[in-house]
Order: sequence, then structure tokens, then C-alpha cells
Amino acid sequence: MRVLLVKPNNLSDHIQPSLGLAYLAQGIRSRHEVKILDCIKDGLTSAEFAEKVLGKYRPDLIGIQCYTFDVGNVRKLLKVIKTWDPNIITVVGGSHVSSDPVRGFENLRDNLDFAFAGEAEIGFPTFVDILNSNADSPDYSNVPGLIWKNGEEFVVNPQEMEDDLDQLGDPAWDLIRPELYPEAQHGAFFNSFPIAPIITTRGCPYSCTFCAAPILSGKKLRHHSKEYVLRNISLLYHTYGIREIHIVDDNFTQDIEYAKTIVRGIIELNLDISIAMPNGIRMDYLDDELLALLKEAGLYLVSIAVESGNNEILKDMKKGTKVHKVHRDVNLIKKHGFDIAAFFILGYPGETMETIKDTIALSLKLPLLRANYFTYLPLPGTESYHKLEEAGEIKNVDWDNFYMMGAPYTPKGISREDLLEIKRKAFLKFYLRPSILVRNILGVKSFSHFKFLFKRFCNWIIIKNHVALDIKPVDIAIEDHTALEIKSPDKKVTQFGVGASS
Repeated sequence: MRVLLVKPNNLSDHIQPSLGLAYLAQGIRSRHEVKILDCIKDGLTSAEFAEKVLGKYRPDLIGIQCYTFDVGNVRKLLKVIKTWDPNIITVVGGSHVSSDPVRGFENLRDNLDFAFAGEAEIGFPTFVDILNSNADSPDYSNVPGLIWKNGEEFVVNPQEMEDDLDQLGDPAWDLIRPELYPEAQHGAFFNSFPIAPIITTRGCPYSCTFCAAPILSGKKLRHHSKEYVLRNISLLYHTYGIREIHIVDDNFTQDIEYAKTIVRGIIELNLDISIAMPNGIRMDYLDDELLALLKEAGLYLVSIAVESGNNEILKDMKKGTKVHKVHRDVNLIKKHGFDIAAFFILGYPGETMETIKDTIALSLKLPLLRANYFTYLPLPGTESYHKLEEAGEIKNVDWDNFYMMGAPYTPKGISREDLLEIKRKAFLKFYLRPSILVRNILGVKSFSHFKFLFKRFCNWIIIKNHVALDIKPVDIAIEDHTALEIKSPDKKVTQFGVGASS
């Protein structure tokens, strides 16, 4: 089959290759023709997708990666695909359908044929082979993780996760080409370029109420072997010219002895690389030996998830820490000479302006180089989402504005405008301190890097209203009544308005 795997366009200012699609491609490429398309990197809107992509590749099957903030654009993409050719089979995977499979499918059900819940590396190759067989009555019941329609009934097959991650094979690096990505990576700043992400472990044993990680990859921590990790780093360095590695595990330091083994191996490779962990690491799984090894290996900044500066909110989040422990752990990291970036959530359910101010105050007290203030997102499937739903605080979710910079949810007594304003002031108060401002300005590597940082600055601080319009910046001036035309192979024309209500 001709298979096209797609990362859809959205408002994200993180432009980085999709490891998830690269693993899926690896699992089918020996038997099928497969390509990967990153619409964010290539600046492709849904309207352009038809003429520039479908007409060129003529795929039999299109698989689309879908985070919750992608729902609006994925709907548009699915409609474009089926308008072009209704015989193209569509399948969606990713965190949105994984967290709440049936309702996630229903959010997208028009023009969607199948979906996958959870890790799809085991089930997806079986699924493609079944489609390729052209059986009159295909049996989908044994495809792990597949969500499909049996008449009017949704069927969610049991998931299956690989314990030995090495069995999944190497990501299809030649199909995602990490060295061709721009200077807009996760984390905003970097030491060296180009950059590639790698995963060494999967699984999260924690129960943070706002996080979907355990739903997606399970609570059991699973590992790649040391040999696998080092071989891929060496390949990225020598074949693709990569000079910075981003370890994007949810819990790289959870198994601290494993982490030390990997870091010692990186040191032994003796490559001229730097290392970052943009997803952050848990502070309660650090010690002096690991921090010293990380420093020697080329880690230049430690990212940590503090989340709140109020003990009651931390307890409700089930973070398993307290404010005094945050201070102690940050001092341990600082002792080893690392710069530190921290993540904070503003507007968590039950918060007041006072608890939010506690968080901002903590961020200003800690010896941080960067602070990232996110508004709370009610991610489907999480404990906090279910509590809000049961309390009647979530009814009709605005998926088209499901961005952290858009504040799709606010606690009782706090307006969206107030929450966004206090977030904006927090950013300005933190970064306009002279020493912090100068040090971050010195971290700008090039004019193109500056442009991406400026865009991020606008998204997070200046622009107050975000709508997930599937348009390029140069198209912003299009009037609300303007329509885009899409021609299908039979020359039929469909118009899609680009106004705010489209």
C-alpha cells in the first residue's frame, strides 16, 4: 500500500520531528511504500494539502497524528482528504483518541475510518497488512489498540505494549530528516545545531492529575538497551550531522542507575555534542553522581516541572512534593553549575488568584534562567478532567482553542481575561529582570532563531486571543468571507470558508 503519515498543521511554535510517526513508518516500510509529512515544518494548510500532497503521492491510506489541540485542524484535513478521494482510508492516532478512545473518535468521526489508542507500533503493521489483503470481510478484532466501527457500535481493541523497546526497531530517520528542521525546537533555546530527539524509556509510574502520560504509555517503565541508544546517537551524529540530542522521555531519571549507564555511554562515545531534556526531569530522582555525569556528557540546562508554589495545590495535583523540597532540589541542581528552566501551571481547578500568585512568587525566588507559565489544560482521560466533568464544569469543549496560551478552562471566580493577563504579567516580570533578560538574549544563536523566539514571545505574551485557524501568517489579511477552493479528481469544487466560525 501507499501510506502517508501526517503531522497536521497547528499553532504550535515547536517545530520538531515526530518520533511517533518515525517508529510507525519503520514497522511497515519493508512491505509497503511509506512517506512522512510534517505540515507544520512545511507550512502546509489543509487547503493546500489536496493539490500539493494528495495529487502528488496518491496514497491509499493516510494516518494522522492528533494531539487534543489538533482536533479542529484534523477535522478539516479529514474533510479535504475525503473530498479529494473518498476511497482513501483514514486513520488517526495520538494522545487525543488514546486518552478517551470512543469520544475521541466521535470528536472526529465525520470522514474518519479508523483510530488507534495508545502505542500503535504493534497494531499498525497488522492493520495495514489486513487492508492490503483486500479481504471481503476483514477481521479487525485482533489488531491491538485499533478503534473501529462495527455497524453503529464502536469497538476498542485491547492495547498491547512492547516490553523490550529495542524490538520496535530504529526510527525511520531517513524519512523524518531531523537535520532539516529549523531552529524552533522544543525548549526554544539550544547550545548546538542541528538537533534530533531520542527516546530511551517509555512509561510513567506517577499519578499527576493533569497529565496523560500514564494513559498513553502505561505506568510500567520500559527501556531501550544501552547499545540501542548509543548506536542511534552515533548514527545521528555521523550520518545526519546532528550536534545536539534531546532526550524526550517522560521520566529519564526514574531508573537512576539506568540513567547513569546511558550517560556514561554517551561520555564514552566522545562526540562533540550537547544534550537537553526539554520535557523535564523529576527532581526527586537526582543525586550528585548523576548530575556530575550529565554535566560531563554535555547537558547544559536542567528542565524541571515545579507546577505550583502552593502546597495545597501540589497535594491536589498529586505531585508528591512540597515547596520546601522544591527549594532543596533546585539548590542541588544549581550546585553543579547548571542553568535551570522550570514549568508552572496557572489556573488549575480549585485555584484562586492567591494560589496563582504563590506560584509566580516561587518562580521569582528560585535561581532560574527560564520560567514557562502554562494555563491548565483539561486533557481528556486525566483525573482532573473527569472531576471537572462530573462537577458539570466541562460540557462543550472548544477544541479549536485548546492551547495553553488560550486558557480554554479557568477556575471558578477567575475570568479567562484575568488569567491570561496574570500569565502575561508573570512572563514580563520574570524576563524583564536585567540579568535574566541579558542572559537569554545572549542565548540567541542566529537571526532565524531570533524570529522563532519572537513568534513565541508574541504567542505567549502579546496576543491575547488564539483561534486555531489553519492558515499561514502571510494569509492573515484574508477577509472573513473569503473562501478557498479545493478541486477533487472529478473536478468537483468544494469551498471552505476561513472566517472565525469556519
